[in-house]
Amino acid sequence: MRRFLRNKNFTLGFALSAAVVLMAVVSLVWTPYDGNRMNARERLQGPSWAHPLGTDQYGRDTLSRVMTGAVNSIIVGLVTVAIGLTIGVGLGLLAAYRGGMTDEAVMRLSDLLFGFPAVLTAILITSILGPSMVNAMLAIGIFYIPVFARLTRAVARVVWEREYITAARACGIGEWAITRRHVLPNILSPLLIQGTIQFAVAILAEAGLSYLGLGTQPPHASWGRMLNEAQTYMSANPWLAIFPGLAIAWAVLGFNLLGDGLRDTLDPRMVRMR
Repeated sequence: MRRFLRNKNFTLGFALSAAVVLMAVVSLVWTPYDGNRMNARERLQGPSWAHPLGTDQYGRDTLSRVMTGAVNSIIVGLVTVAIGLTIGVGLGLLAAYRGGMTDEAVMRLSDLLFGFPAVLTAILITSILGPSMVNAMLAIGIFYIPVFARLTRAVARVVWEREYITAARACGIGEWAITRRHVLPNILSPLLIQGTIQFAVAILAEAGLSYLGLGTQPPHASWGRMLNEAQTYMSANPWLAIFPGLAIAWAVLGFNLLGDGLRDTLDPRMVRMR
């Protein structure tokens, strides 16, 4: 723990990320106001004691909606990274273990999925199923599958060349047992680092999709959707865009720094460089 805390990126990233998670957890049990409650008499107010971050065009409290939007961002990050890890790691381990045509097929499938960015995939899915947060998560998760598959294949192939893998084979241990007992535990560090960084990217991707109208739908709060609604009132009330924009920047920066800190601390090459 002392080694982690000595890393400035990890410490700062952990603090920023913890603040986002704490805000999301608090919003589950308390917000200053109901984030969906409209009040026409209080519309487009600036920051005040009653509304610290002001109100939007419908009189809804901006602070409450920013807090509620944090929940959606955390959920999107967790679900999309889980989709990418579950399927991508399985495919990557299969490619590293089998090699040959299986390896080639997995890598070509990854190339195919890379040809459809999250936004394009979301447009394709929403044109069939309709726009929603679930479909946005599905689109981002599909895009993450080749990311984790390629990383898993690369690091697993290195582990398969180690002497202890040869010794395990000589002892008669099966290939999948070796994968489960020796390969997977030794590639968890890069997967953890990649998962943390992709968590930040998922928050940004969800905000972008919601801004385009492909993600979270009204009246539910989303940072990207709040930016979309604020653009009409930028001249009259710029606070509507500033606060959700700062929330996105805060969350993305925090999880990116956390991932960098984990990489610097867990990667032995980085430790030797320091």
